Amino acid sequence: MYGWMGKILRIDLTDKQTTEEKIATNVLREFIGGRGLGAKLLLEDLKPGIDPLGPENEIIFSAGPLGGVPVAGATRCAILGKSPLTGIYGETNCSGSFGPEIKRCGYDAIVVQGASETPVYVLVQDNEVKIKNAKHIWGKTTGEAHSSLLKDIGSEKAHTACIGPAGENLVKYASVICDLFHAGGRVGLGAVMGSKMLKALGLYGSNEIEVADNERFKQLNKEIAKEVYAKGEAHRKYGTAETIAIFNETGRLPTKGYRKGVFDGAHKISGETMADTILIRRDACLACPIACNRIVKADEQYEVDPAYGGPEYETLAALGSFCCNDNLVAICKANELCNKYGLDTMSTGVSIAFAMECFEKGLLTCSDAGGIDLTWGNHETIIELIHQIVQKKGLGKLLCEGVRVASSKIKGSEDFALHIKGLEMPFHDPRVKVGMGLSFATSNRGACHLQSFSDSVFENKNGLIKELGMNEPVSRTETNELKSKYVAISQDLNALYDSLVVCKWTIFPFGYSLNTLTSLVTAVTGCNFTLRELAVVGERAFNLGRIFNSREGIARKDDTIPIRFAEPLEPPNPNKGIFPQYVLDKMLDYYYEARGWDIETGLPKPGKLIELGLKDFVYS
Repeated sequence: MYGWMGKILRIDLTDKQTTEEKIATNVLREFIGGRGLGAKLLLEDLKPGIDPLGPENEIIFSAGPLGGVPVAGATRCAILGKSPLTGIYGETNCSGSFGPEIKRCGYDAIVVQGASETPVYVLVQDNEVKIKNAKHIWGKTTGEAHSSLLKDIGSEKAHTACIGPAGENLVKYASVICDLFHAGGRVGLGAVMGSKMLKALGLYGSNEIEVADNERFKQLNKEIAKEVYAKGEAHRKYGTAETIAIFNETGRLPTKGYRKGVFDGAHKISGETMADTILIRRDACLACPIACNRIVKADEQYEVDPAYGGPEYETLAALGSFCCNDNLVAICKANELCNKYGLDTMSTGVSIAFAMECFEKGLLTCSDAGGIDLTWGNHETIIELIHQIVQKKGLGKLLCEGVRVASSKIKGSEDFALHIKGLEMPFHDPRVKVGMGLSFATSNRGACHLQSFSDSVFENKNGLIKELGMNEPVSRTETNELKSKYVAISQDLNALYDSLVVCKWTIFPFGYSLNTLTSLVTAVTGCNFTLRELAVVGERAFNLGRIFNSREGIARKDDTIPIRFAEPLEPPNPNKGIFPQYVLDKMLDYYYEARGWDIETGLPKPGKLIELGLKDFVYS
């Protein structure tokens, strides 16, 4: 078998047993790996209505056929389970080398089931699996746990996935942290590990990943490295933080809880300022010429440990402009704490901004907050609230549940609890990018900016994919049938990327072409894929997430957008548009039609599922 290893490792923490399960070749071809394979396993393994923090849930670490092959971007890992934050399909994705190490240990996926009565960690060295006592690292930071596992394995080349105190304390948006600063965040799968008393997994393998056509692979790899390097210049200099200045100049930098699109302190927290002040080096994933990871260090005001990396755009916006905080060092400290304690930076920022707006509107008082000053922009308060959220103390006891739950307990705050299906908003304004707004509303994991391409791609002729039906440009503010169709197509492509599992910054529209990707997958696996077949793999994966959610009661009624986006941005701002629910409803009709879903319910039609080869998942 080429590309794939053909096996799943199952670990049952209840009875401390491990088993290996073969994967049929047709399953690998149809679901590829990563998100696609993981979603299939979730649907087969989990019963509807289970408690996300109960032993019936599982957490899946799923690699892809390109993982471990030395090509730019092929280093990611999909992590899946039922989300304790949203109560529905949960999936995250992290960079680093944990995904490829799954392959080097001889597996395509690791599935952890059941729950231990006492803290444990798991070591996998090739085909040898050990479930070990973790009492000595329970309560420790992710960095301390990581160091302990490397010592136990006996190699600095091993890779880990750890939780910190946030996951142990079952904070609903706790992250899984791979190798210190590669975060699998957003949907709270760190809390799932915590509920299983699973502190960490450590992997160290020696298996080689065989490639079907090595000469063709080498040729493609050279072309890919050259193209990714050329297109990634700005990203290499400033990381995703380059977008802070761009978004601010165009009036679309989410500020003050999405009430403004321009932040007066944007230049202070920009990628350029970071590069000129506290950036000490850039870190690259395996075989990637971009080196977009920021490594920062500071000694004044706050001491920032470079071991935990540095903030990217979403974190700078979440803990910066969104909270009106222009203190770059404080943002970097907050990022360090989130990685150290295992906490999602985005949900953390939205939750803190929610508390600040409650305070501004008189719904929370200083007394309610234990004497903390919740004034917008107070960086000391942001740092303090992170500690409280992790410890579930003070105001953190409320905020650790996410804004959906918090708003249900603070009367009058519902309109600015910024979430979709329970997942806090990312930092891309749907009043300016309406296609992104449609994708937010229909994303299987809730509000997520990584499910589709940005609207700027659709309005550029270089962003069109004629083989898949994208034939003419459409503006970023257009709400027509074409835009809705393009969103569905790009969601399927992003689901494909998450199934392969590859970095979206190295591939179309930011890196090498889809035709090159098709040739690469064929060269590695030996399976003669066409671009259309690969797109269907992504469509299949996206529909699996929707099927999972339908079993939990999700339907058209839940494909919504926060009411805040029906309000115009506060001046001064060049963007005058709004994005109310009635506009979204029109786009949903177009979108469901393009997907082959029922327009009334928003659920996949049985005929569509059968067409996708998902007849086993047709529901009555």
